Amino acid sequence: MACADSSLLSEEQFLCSICLEVFTDPITTPCGHNYCNACITRYWDTKDVCQCPLCKETFYKRPAFSVNKVLSEMADQFRKSKQLKKTLATNPEPAEPDDVSCDVCTENKLKAVKSCLMCLTSYCETHLEPHHRVLGLKRHTLIDPVKNLEDYMCKKHDRPLEMFCKTDHTCVCQFCTQLEHKSHQIVSLKEAYEGKKAELGEAESEVQQMIQERQVKIQEVQYSVDLSKKDADREIADSVQVFTALISCIERSQDELIGGIEKKQKTTEKQAEGFIKDLQQEITELKKGSSELKQLSHTKDHVHLLQNFTSINTGWKPTKDWTKVNVHQSPHLGTVKTALAQLEKTLSEEIEKELHDAELRRVQQYAVDVTLDPDTAHCELIMSEDGKQVSLGDVAKNLPDTKERFSVCVSVLGKQRYSSGRFYYEVQVKGKTTWSLGLARESINRKGQITLEPNNYWTIMLRNGNEYRAAASPAVLLPVREELQKVGVFVDYEEGVVSFYDVESRVHLYSYTGCTFTERLYPYFCPGLNDDGKNTAPLIISPVSHTD
Repeated sequence: MACADSSLLSEEQFLCSICLEVFTDPITTPCGHNYCNACITRYWDTKDVCQCPLCKETFYKRPAFSVNKVLSEMADQFRKSKQLKKTLATNPEPAEPDDVSCDVCTENKLKAVKSCLMCLTSYCETHLEPHHRVLGLKRHTLIDPVKNLEDYMCKKHDRPLEMFCKTDHTCVCQFCTQLEHKSHQIVSLKEAYEGKKAELGEAESEVQQMIQERQVKIQEVQYSVDLSKKDADREIADSVQVFTALISCIERSQDELIGGIEKKQKTTEKQAEGFIKDLQQEITELKKGSSELKQLSHTKDHVHLLQNFTSINTGWKPTKDWTKVNVHQSPHLGTVKTALAQLEKTLSEEIEKELHDAELRRVQQYAVDVTLDPDTAHCELIMSEDGKQVSLGDVAKNLPDTKERFSVCVSVLGKQRYSSGRFYYEVQVKGKTTWSLGLARESINRKGQITLEPNNYWTIMLRNGNEYRAAASPAVLLPVREELQKVGVFVDYEEGVVSFYDVESRVHLYSYTGCTFTERLYPYFCPGLNDDGKNTAPLIISPVSHTD
């Protein structure tokens, strides 16, 4: 279909007489006048009869219209030509050194906007205009401007590369498809382009996904490093505290050992001083006796010697037998061995105490705020307004028997539920003779009598006022020395660990290990029956007091 040169026609010929704009989807009335389809439709929608706005011819039945394709094409070309002239008049763009310049411009070359594979020429907007208007030129293949147009021509046949051989993965011309690539799978450049572009899009999406995955992995690694750094700092601090306590214990034991040795030495020295004093006194008396004997031996008086011999000869002799008197050396080597044995025992106890203390400080870092869920509580339980205390009352409340509520066992769950990570909370059990607490999985049966069996519950309990045990299979008695005042509960969901601690003594009580958690977990509380008024004290969820 020939297309008239829009430059030879006046603008008025392409204007709708209703909107006074260039035709959009023009239609022709039976009387021969042209309007925009939307304009004439809206015009007649406001009228009682269908009448031509220009000649006033009346149509008793609204005509069925189709778009006047010739006029529509001419109007489009006129609109584009008008816009192009406007653009060129207001914004001619000169070619820069790196730009593809127009091959037609002779002076002041403008920047090319398209390259023609048929003409092997690049055009600016002005010189490209015939390719938008002339029917023969409109069939040419236009691409974004390129400098090496020869690369877009077949080297063998000097024809444009218009097709793509999917067999050899190369661009071919029309002659190639009939010769060398005759039996190959040939598609248009556009189809191949769209296919490759889709592949590139998929590849780009895959690359972006890989980048995102690696960025997430970097964040995970960095997060792990940060956690490791915190754990390392905490371990260093704990080790410093432990070794400081051990050094203090050793120094204290050393002081006690040295003090004991010095005390024994002073006792020995004092005893020796007493012996020496007594011996020196006897020596003095012996010297006196020796002098008397010497004088008597020199006398010439027979009567005097005989009368005094007996008293003088026996009076100088000491009565104490010094042969059996010894100063015993203190067995210091034995003392050291005894002290070292005691030190070893003390250090072992101190190390165990410090390790338990460090472990408790570590798990307390994961403290969470736990409150009781009244929708799960047995109808006889009494809870505080803040949801932190629970005890057994005397009267059953009239509450709906929902599937969440315990119907027989005087138990209640926490509101909070956990399906990953680590968490810790503490419960005061002071003054009670029976209780149970720990964790329960979400799908437990809450009706009728229940058994605190593993895989459903992970708990410890007090029975008969002094029997602490873990509800394992079989049950495990806990070596609790003193009545528990406060119990700490720690859970590592991924590691499958539930641990219990004596908070006051800072001692580990028991751990369920190797657990497989597949659903959400809830804190579990059972204050027990009142035991004739001996067990009325409540279970109290206590704030965690972090210790350094």
